[in-house]
Amino acid sequence: MDTLKSLLKEMEQEAQTTEKMLSRIPDDKYQWKPHAKSMTIEQLSSHIAELPTWVPLTLHTDELDFATSPYQPKKIANTAELLKVFEDSLADSYANLQKADVNTFDETWTLRNGEQILTQRTKLEVIRMTYCQIVHHRAQLGVYLRLLDVPIPGSYGPSADDLGL
Repeated sequence: MDTLKSLLKEMEQEAQTTEKMLSRIPDDKYQWKPHAKSMTIEQLSSHIAELPTWVPLTLHTDELDFATSPYQPKKIANTAELLKVFEDSLADSYANLQKADVNTFDETWTLRNGEQILTQRTKLEVIRMTYCQIVHHRAQLGVYLRLLDVPIPGSYGPSADDLGL
């Protein structure tokens, strides 16, 4: 399987699992957080929903500088809005990835904050890192939901809740 087909397949598979997890968030828990240093569910889930936008960003730019383009998360009030943001982010990401020129995958992409370089990787590595970030934050959300006693969907097989345990 070539690189592009592999990336598209992985995006589809992870999107299904991510959508299941996002859909479980109770509308009345968006301001909840498990610890003072943790993000609220709104902050965490909106970040997850917007992360697919990093794929077209990576494909069409050479860098992101937080000093000149600070992150402004979308305000999410409920799960229906969250799922719409995720659906739109994912559709744009998928469409851009389908048209991607794999010859650009080895080009360097930089994440910086002014003069401070946070990471510098190939575009392919940044796309893979984006997928990993989605999985990482989705797992955090799973812990949040478990602490709220919300049934957790399985990710790569059935969860204890799926099995009725």
